[in-house]
Amino acid sequence: MLDFLIKLSLLPSFLWDALWTPIWKRKMKHCGKGVYLRSMSSDIKGLHNLSIGDGTSIPKGSTIYCTDAPLTIGRKVVFGPRPTIITGDHRSDIIGKFIIDVSPEEKRMPDGSNPWDQPVVIEDDVWCGANVTILKGVTIGHGSIVAAGAVVTQSFPPYSIIGGIPARLLKMRFTEEQQEENDRLLYGK
Repeated sequence: MLDFLIKLSLLPSFLWDALWTPIWKRKMKHCGKGVYLRSMSSDIKGLHNLSIGDGTSIPKGSTIYCTDAPLTIGRKVVFGPRPTIITGDHRSDIIGKFIIDVSPEEKRMPDGSNPWDQPVVIEDDVWCGANVTILKGVTIGHGSIVAAGAVVTQSFPPYSIIGGIPARLLKMRFTEEQQEENDRLLYGK
């Protein structure tokens, strides 16, 4: 009986997500088929810059901020509990101004670039463990694994196994020959 009551207590949150998630998906830059998303149980900002591929799972408790730079998540990507992905940063070098008061216009350089906000790309078939943090300017190659608790501040090639703070390459998931065979079987490459 107690197990039933515990499961019943989770129902309102699940139903609230089920009601709002289709609306959130339509507001995204792109949302593929079969995407699992707990929109109201997560903290997501910048839907207009968020693209998610087919069959990807975004769990409850996710923090995703992609307000001023795009976030692209590939197909068949799986996240453990509570991932954090942030495509931006604060400008902190303006004298006489509080960091929080720096406007988006002040983050732009004279040439129009914005080094404080940079895209994040998580390619297909990536597994990110619990409590992973992925920061601006990072590309995680397809078939990679990100260890639980990792803080990813640089890009990694396909089939990397990465972990640590800051994240570093621990080893490759497959040999070069295995990578080629896997790519051929999955992508026809």
